[in-house]
Amino acid sequence: MLTHKKHKPSGKIWIEYRGKPILGKGGAEILREIETQQSLSKAAEKLGMSYRYVWNYIQKIHRVLGERVVETHKGGKSGGGGARLTETGKSLLDEYTRLEGCLSEFLAGAKTMGGERLEIKRKKSSQRKSSGS
Repeated sequence: MLTHKKHKPSGKIWIEYRGKPILGKGGAEILREIETQQSLSKAAEKLGMSYRYVWNYIQKIHRVLGERVVETHKGGKSGGGGARLTETGKSLLDEYTRLEGCLSEFLAGAKTMGGERLEIKRKKSSQRKSSGS
């Protein structure tokens, strides 16, 4: 019998809009880093992703939602541009973070259920009939 010492419950969450996924763990990391770095290129570099990948991810969210989650501005002679989350982007990231916390709490509590250890029972394999009589 396998017990929770060898296996642990796990799960993934994402946010959908009209049945289309818009934000999961990777996307939340992108939004968090854009908020911290105030730059798409710096966020991409910090995450080890290409600028193009980050840009396309943000544009995918925009297409599905019909609202911008990141606001960018171009740099001028004095320096580079920048980026920041819009209110929609902040709200989406806050909601994902809240859900992530709820899932973590649930999974921490799933180690025991009703005061008993969580056990995974394996079905016994049926015995093979010997061929040749």
